[in-house]
Amino acid sequence: MEPNLNKNMGKEEKITNFLDKIEAIKKESELDLSSDEDLSIAVMNLVSIEEHFFFSGAKTGKNEYYDLLSQVREMRKELLAKLLKDPKAEEWCISKHLLAASMRLIEVGTKYQSLGKKEEARGLFKKAYDLYSIFWGMNLKIIDIGEVKKIEDNQINIRDKNPENDLTNRLNDLVQKLVDCCKE
Repeated sequence: MEPNLNKNMGKEEKITNFLDKIEAIKKESELDLSSDEDLSIAVMNLVSIEEHFFFSGAKTGKNEYYDLLSQVREMRKELLAKLLKDPKAEEWCISKHLLAASMRLIEVGTKYQSLGKKEEARGLFKKAYDLYSIFWGMNLKIIDIGEVKKIEDNQINIRDKNPENDLTNRLNDLVQKLVDCCKE
């Protein structure tokens, strides 16, 4: 993706460009992101396992947990490398944290769901999916991190007044179209 190419584009051109990128991704390589989706969920769980080994080691004082943490971390790094296509700058860490935060929100949402707090659960599930969609948008190079600026909620850029063009909503739609876990 050409850096800063979108700076001089109008809103309609950006939307058209975004949709063109989606079509190009779909045509380029008959993407089977279902395997990558499974792998991303595995990475989420490996991050959680790392956290559990840390807390178990800290609570029990047994260094064996830290040794296991190191082994799991190496596995997580290897598998995350399979998902990330040429990460730049902080994209590696951002990706790891997007997946980890998404996983934690899913877990808390699931707990809320089981306690009958369905509204709170749905809010957390939405946030988890938003983070997951940002992960895919960034790693499929649909969003240019260099162009991300502080904007208000429901804006695609600082001039956008139409909340229907919210980047996260468009990324959610894209992930739904591209990542089909039922495709074998």
